[in-house]
Amino acid sequence: MDTKVNLTEELARFTEQWSPHVVGRLNDYKLVVVKVQGEFVWHTHGETDELFVVLRGRVTIQLRDRDVELAEGELFVVPRGVEHCPKAEWEAHVLLIEPANTAQKGDAAQ
Repeated sequence: MDTKVNLTEELARFTEQWSPHVVGRLNDYKLVVVKVQGEFVWHTHGETDELFVVLRGRVTIQLRDRDVELAEGELFVVPRGVEHCPKAEWEAHVLLIEPANTAQKGDAAQ
C-alpha cells in the first residue's frame, strides 16, 4: 500500500450493512471498514483478538457478562475466544483490524 486512504470516501462507496470492505493491509492484517446497524450474530474468533474502532456513531459490543458502549473515536479489543455480538441502534461506521484470514462471523460462519 503506497497511497493514502480516505476512510470517509471509502465508506461512501457502499451502502450495505455488515458488509466489510478491505481498505488496506498491514503485514498479515487487513484494515476493514464496515457500516453497521441492528444486531449482528453472536460469535467468537478462537485464534485472534478483534479490534473495533468507531469512526462515526455509537456501537455496543455485547459480551455475555456485560455490554461495552463505544462512541466516536473510541475503540475496544475483544479478546480471542470471547463470545460477542456487535450492535448499533443507528448506522455507525467502524474500522476493524484483524488477521487477513479472519472469518467475519468467526465460529458462526457456517
